[in-house]
Amino acid sequence: MRALVVYCHPRPDSFNAAVRDLVVSKLQAAGAEVRVNDLYGRGFQPVLTGPEWQGYLDCPKNTTCVAQDVEDVRWCDTLIFVYPTWWYGLPAMLKGWLDRVLLPDVAFHMPDAQHKTIRPGLRHISRLGIFTTCGASWLVTQVVGAPGKRTLTRGVGFLCQPGKRTAFAAHYLMDSSTPASRARHLSRMARQIDKLIGRKTVDLPERSRSVAAE
Repeated sequence: MRALVVYCHPRPDSFNAAVRDLVVSKLQAAGAEVRVNDLYGRGFQPVLTGPEWQGYLDCPKNTTCVAQDVEDVRWCDTLIFVYPTWWYGLPAMLKGWLDRVLLPDVAFHMPDAQHKTIRPGLRHISRLGIFTTCGASWLVTQVVGAPGKRTLTRGVGFLCQPGKRTAFAAHYLMDSSTPASRARHLSRMARQIDKLIGRKTVDLPERSRSVAAE
């Protein structure tokens, strides 16, 4: 298993960091090769510039500015996103990563003489994990339509391998969370990750329990 974890949060001590650490520890325990792309940590530039937009369809030259990110996407068979939900959607940093990295001939193929619509380009990805935190409640998020979740599960998910394993977990009402609610969420997450990996669920390690309570 080759797992790419795309992590997006500006604070290194956030609860999302604890979520990321749990994901990585579970993957490593399963023997996976893991790459973590910390978008804020590396100072990723999320803006699709005018010249990039003009060269968007110029393949493979369109990958020049994001060559390492593209190589990571092509390398992995498991793609996992860890991020906070802001305004019911993806943080601008993460949305910009999708804009700049999931390019034509990388994530999808453009219409041509034989095809009237785009065709998936991520068929090598057989596992898709989405782990987020939301300030709103589950009910309000559903009423609004959960656009961030839908972008990843349906938009990115459509491009991946048919029959892929998908895992999703969100801690709702994050602004009023407690050590107990965060610990419960990490326990639920651990089960979701085990299902994604395809292994029997095991108890959280003590380190993850202590991080959850902070």
